Amino acid sequence: MKTLEEMDLKGKRVLLRVDLNCPIEGGVVADDTRIRAVLPSINYCLEQGARLILCSHLGRPKGERRPEFSLAPVAKRLSEILKKDVALADDCIGQTAEEAVTKLGEGDCLLLENVRFHPGETKNDPELAKALARLCDVFVNDAFAACHRAHASVVGVPEYVAECGAGFLLKKELDYFKKAMGDPVRPLVAIMGGAKVSSKLGAITNILNKVDKLIIGGAMANTFLKAKGINVGDSLVEDELLDEAKGILQLAKEKGVPLYLPVDAVCAESMEAQDTFIRPYGEIPKGLKAFDIGPASVTLFREVLQDARTVVWNGPLGAFEKRQFSRGTFAISSTLASLHALTIVGGGDTDRAVHEAGDASQMSYMSTGGGAFLHLLEGKELPGVVALEKCGG
Repeated sequence: MKTLEEMDLKGKRVLLRVDLNCPIEGGVVADDTRIRAVLPSINYCLEQGARLILCSHLGRPKGERRPEFSLAPVAKRLSEILKKDVALADDCIGQTAEEAVTKLGEGDCLLLENVRFHPGETKNDPELAKALARLCDVFVNDAFAACHRAHASVVGVPEYVAECGAGFLLKKELDYFKKAMGDPVRPLVAIMGGAKVSSKLGAITNILNKVDKLIIGGAMANTFLKAKGINVGDSLVEDELLDEAKGILQLAKEKGVPLYLPVDAVCAESMEAQDTFIRPYGEIPKGLKAFDIGPASVTLFREVLQDARTVVWNGPLGAFEKRQFSRGTFAISSTLASLHALTIVGGGDTDRAVHEAGDASQMSYMSTGGGAFLHLLEGKELPGVVALEKCGG
């Protein structure tokens, strides 16, 4: 797989697939983190004299042209950041897109309209891929967050372009993941949180082959605790996955990997309730649900993490979006921030929690892709990366 600096871009039409899926509020970009993440690749292309064409999705318009999913606010914010005009093509393919591309001079930048306005994007329609490929001489993928999706702009275009490569962000994401899971400095500790076991089952099973210790928190810990016969009150449990949870607990035992679960919880009658109660697991009464790890669990998890030299964290440990249930997740975030270790955080909710805790600058790396990050944790190849490796260039 080629990378940007290995390519001659001067004067060439470069189609750069990026993830500019930013939150839009009141017609304005509310958070430009994803724009800033791909600036190194954008600036490099412009400095090299490329005729740069940016391709992205925004939200889920389900193949329909809907004004609320237009990339117009993103083009405006990008123009402000680059201090140069970034025009928005009215479509991502067809005559309007082709005419906009022909007007590009060296060092100019154009943003194509939302590629998901076409139903063929999510269906990996070869006709859409060919139409996008006709716009460029070179295809570069820098959308790590979309690389687990076999969509036309991710895996289709490379089939019809002679030269393809990876942008700086994609390369950085893969390099950090390899450092963490491929050849880690040990002990390697994984923290898996979030609401549902079902979304993390493959990842947990796979990483048991790699980690030295595993911490499981969040609502999905309830399923594991119930599988061990421990009372969890009325907390969220995936009863249909109790056997799978038992299997994972047994697998960890067979592999000699210590698997740590919360020992207490911050409970309430509902997520909206202001009255909270700290209860040990096993003593949570009916009518109460666990919404955060308790102080004893924080102490336990901190102890587990003290000798870690590599930590991978995916999924919050409680309903942190509610202040009364945020302490556990924030405490683990501050613990990671203080470690002398390689700390890699993946997943949108985890990313948000770390930012809210004020610890983002202290983490070694904050991954930009939740689904793609989880895909790698499951031990799977990313279709977007495989497409680059197969590309004719």
